Amino acid sequence: MFDICGINIYIMTKNKTINVKGIEVTVISNSANDYISLTDIAKSRNSSEPYAIINNWLRSRSTIEFVGLWEKLCNPDFKPLEFERFKNEAGSNYFVLSPQRWIESTKAIGIISKSGRYGGTFAHKDIAFEFATWVSSEFKLYLIVEFQRLKEDENSRLKLEWNLQRTLAKVNYHIHTDAIKEKLIPKELDKTQINYIYANEADILNMALFGMTAKAWRETNPKEEGNIRDAANIEQLVVLSNLESINSVLIHQNLKQSERLKQLNQLAISQMKSLVRRGSLKGLK
Repeated sequence: MFDICGINIYIMTKNKTINVKGIEVTVISNSANDYISLTDIAKSRNSSEPYAIINNWLRSRSTIEFVGLWEKLCNPDFKPLEFERFKNEAGSNYFVLSPQRWIESTKAIGIISKSGRYGGTFAHKDIAFEFATWVSSEFKLYLIVEFQRLKEDENSRLKLEWNLQRTLAKVNYHIHTDAIKEKLIPKELDKTQINYIYANEADILNMALFGMTAKAWRETNPKEEGNIRDAANIEQLVVLSNLESINSVLIHQNLKQSERLKQLNQLAISQMKSLVRRGSLKGLK
């Protein structure tokens, strides 16, 4: 992972398609980036030889200047000398440039080449829209509309998931805090001391599930917004909700904190393995 243009580059994990004027266009993405298939876009002009369309676009000087500028702005590992060489050669009759050659020579990241069933040439959305303009201004407009529709749908699902995560995390909050209040907080403690005990018990759950306290997480992730629980995935939040209920029972049983932590950790491991193996919550993502 590395940071470019204020975003993070990860291995792409999600494949989705949008229908643009009867052409299925693949979008690969993660939480930070979207890469659109140039191969699919090129099929709108020549379905039998899309790679010839891409190569013709890439060999022009204006294209090289555009993608080269994008790389200069966004890619700290970009090789400017190789870029200048390609730019100087562009436009001549003998000049040919494939995506693979561009990537290998300049260490470019704006264009990627994937093999396999869902393979092809993909480009960051900034570059893909530029390519679509070259192919067809009309196709580009339809592409933008469908891409925006896809992102709006994703944002709606993410919002729903976030609300569900927060709800699950709070389902057993009152049960947990009532058990702490009844069994662990003597009446004579002041508000500061009471809050300390609540925080201490919250960290028992954090240690059992995440392997670290809230403070340790903040120190490890100084640039992240929110707290350790805000960064949890839906499986972790489901288990956290369960652990709160179980911990309240263990507190009523007067078990020592160390013994409760041991049991909660074992339960967290067992439940996470079960959720991940079965994929029970896959439909909520």
